Amino acid sequence: MKYGTISTGSIEASLTAEEILKFGGNAFDAAVGAVFVSMTSEFALTGPFGGGVLLGVENNSKPFIYDFFVDCPYNYNPKNQFITTEVDFGNTIQTFNIGRGSIAVPGNIMGLIEVHEKHGSLPLNDILNQAIDCANTGVTISSYQSYILKLIEPILEKDKNAKSLFYRNNSLIKENDIFKNHEFGNFLNLIIKNGPEYFYKKEGLKNILTFLGDKSNLDKNDFYDYKVYKRSPISLKFQNHEIYTNPAPAYGGTLIIFLLKLLKDLDTVSVFDLIKAMNLSSLARNEICVNPDIENEIENVLNEKNFNKYSKLFDNNDSLEFNSKLNGFGSTTHVSILDKKGNAVSITTTNGEGCGYIIPEFGIMMNNMLGEDDLNPFGFHKWRKKRRLPTMVSPTIITENSKIKFVLGSGGSNRIRSANIQVILNLLINKMSLKDAISNPRLHLEGDTLFYEPNIEIPKDKLKNIILNSFNNQNLFFGGVNAVSQTDAIGDNRRGGYGLIV
Repeated sequence: MKYGTISTGSIEASLTAEEILKFGGNAFDAAVGAVFVSMTSEFALTGPFGGGVLLGVENNSKPFIYDFFVDCPYNYNPKNQFITTEVDFGNTIQTFNIGRGSIAVPGNIMGLIEVHEKHGSLPLNDILNQAIDCANTGVTISSYQSYILKLIEPILEKDKNAKSLFYRNNSLIKENDIFKNHEFGNFLNLIIKNGPEYFYKKEGLKNILTFLGDKSNLDKNDFYDYKVYKRSPISLKFQNHEIYTNPAPAYGGTLIIFLLKLLKDLDTVSVFDLIKAMNLSSLARNEICVNPDIENEIENVLNEKNFNKYSKLFDNNDSLEFNSKLNGFGSTTHVSILDKKGNAVSITTTNGEGCGYIIPEFGIMMNNMLGEDDLNPFGFHKWRKKRRLPTMVSPTIITENSKIKFVLGSGGSNRIRSANIQVILNLLINKMSLKDAISNPRLHLEGDTLFYEPNIEIPKDKLKNIILNSFNNQNLFFGGVNAVSQTDAIGDNRRGGYGLIV
């Protein structure tokens, strides 16, 4: 590579990252620029008032995490607007909760700008120019984005401001239509001029609070007190590599490490081994995470006594007892970038499915994280103190002999960890190329239902009391892993990913 390797969720985001690297920016500049472009090119997947996590390496040094995921608010408002709707995947129907009462305290703009300030090399206006241009001149709706918009039409059709953005002549915009969002372009100019504090403590917050009215759980103190946290990643030695990912209070990274530890001593991993490990990971989470007041409770799955219990079950028990089902479409997108200077960024951001309502002054739909099953394992509106919601977001970096080998991550709610795990196993155990590791068919165990793509041989004789849900084609349901190495850049076709070697 001359400048770097890039993989994002859309061609517009990847081309933006390419331009920034060629202009002299580093991987952090390129990643921030790409994510802000994604907020137009992948409007249904991420947004400035969602949340995210970045795993980074600067100049070949030790990896670090920036956690700017969403918080639950201080208080519960019994009058909050909380609306249930359904999304039909064809093979499965999932229930979602939207409305102003589903909005968690957002973190994306605060986190992205802090990352740029501390690790970027170009001025912010140079980083955001392409995002502003995309918002103002528009992006062409891809077949994938058209499919996503059609899926979430039951969410988009509830608000007149959303309809003004996404409908033409009373019909939802479709493939090859141009999507513009001038108000979002103006919003980005406000960030350049005033910084994120404008929306957390100053005039911009007034617009947000007016939009929320008395139908939300949020108030000004939730915004005033929001913090970005820099953390050390969790890691595991696996197949002569070191795997780094997102630590507690997030769930996803810890459960990935837990599952890989179960498989650590195997030379090959069968489909049944993987299903057993997935089931035990969910069982461990359900049995150990029982107190919503303990923010880092998920760490306990890795203490020696607990882990040994599940390791013995993995080794000795061929009969599987399945757990309750969790929903979650996973409107999430991922960016992986590696530059020639030894900087690497793996960043996953999400807006949930969106709350369904647009802030008209900004052209922005806030998140619906308080309405996502997988982020609220104790039930909706059951928090007792302010805390990070326990996300499955798990950006990942794999090193060999302390040198970066793979940078990867996925969108997909509860499928994020299963998608990342299967790509890791394909790379490190099955020795596949990056392209094949991502395109290989996937499965996902969710409660007592096993979802799987074509060309996977399922050991049905070993699986009892389980529901089998076979997809006819590869599907965005199974995540979207975008990954790079020193020599390759692969975007996952399941979610419209686009890779570039620059």
